[in-house]
Amino acid sequence: MVIFNNIILILEKYWGLFLQGIGVTLMLSAIAVAFGILIGSLLALMRLSRNKVVKTISGAYIAVFRSTPMLVQLSIIYFGLFGVISIPRVTILGFVDLSRFIPGVVALALNSSAYVAEIFRAGILAVDAGQMEAARSLGLSKWQGMKLVVLPQAIKNVLPALANEVVTMVKESSICSMLGMAELMFGAKAVASTTYISLAPYTLAALIYFCINYPASKAIEAVERRMRRGDRQ
Repeated sequence: MVIFNNIILILEKYWGLFLQGIGVTLMLSAIAVAFGILIGSLLALMRLSRNKVVKTISGAYIAVFRSTPMLVQLSIIYFGLFGVISIPRVTILGFVDLSRFIPGVVALALNSSAYVAEIFRAGILAVDAGQMEAARSLGLSKWQGMKLVVLPQAIKNVLPALANEVVTMVKESSICSMLGMAELMFGAKAVASTTYISLAPYTLAALIYFCINYPASKAIEAVERRMRRGDRQ
């Protein structure tokens, strides 16, 4: 009951801070996944290449980003890469500081791309090899067969996994609070340090993450079931 009362009091006074945090979290996640899909699809094609150099570069990239902690990656990118590349402290929308937002997006996108690459690679390999053979028999080049025949089927296979990556990224974005980015977790930390109440702000943040991710997960499951029914028909 005490924690519930504290949550109500915090919402009455700091609801704007949490609302702002939700906006930054969703924006950060959506942009990071969008770039992650672009980079990941390229990495997947490189991974499937017959060129050993290209394949090795892609494999090394994926191995590094999948085998090291997200916090370490974020720290290296923020203090290393963006220690050299200076971004002016410009605020957009009244609360998004680009000097923190851009490094956060870059770190999350690079991390996400490594997982998306494996998702795409598995989706491409799941398409029957006869599809490419049929495309080649119709006079299409290997690239045309990949673009017009294989990739559309692969994308259908990987859509649920990509949607799950968005849900994962919403949770992973909380790590950007260490940069001082005004996302949801940073808002909870700020309220906790201001009010000296620790449990209620973090519980509220957890509830908000749950309210975002749980319905999204259920929607993804519904889409998956519908796609499976379509395949059976």
